[in-house]
Amino acid sequence: MLVRTRILISGTVQGVFFRREITERAGRLGLTGWVRNLPDGRVEAVAEGDKERLDELIRFCHVGPLGAKVRGVAVDWLEFKGEFRGFRITR
Repeated sequence: MLVRTRILISGTVQGVFFRREITERAGRLGLTGWVRNLPDGRVEAVAEGDKERLDELIRFCHVGPLGAKVRGVAVDWLEFKGEFRGFRITR
């Protein structure tokens, strides 16, 4: 089933290559969307694709790359729109 999710990750998640790791994993999983740093120190990602593959990306977000200290992950499930081409880091 194709769906969209919005993921907000809090903790020590900026300056530890979190966005790059999410982008690489999303690409390998065939997901589309974007990821960005927020001014409040969180990382936000919006991704679309197969629900099981999105679940895999979310599992990674709970751990993060080496150096990250994830304190929380908030996930909102949304309706699939199919508006993205690829997965990228944005501002």
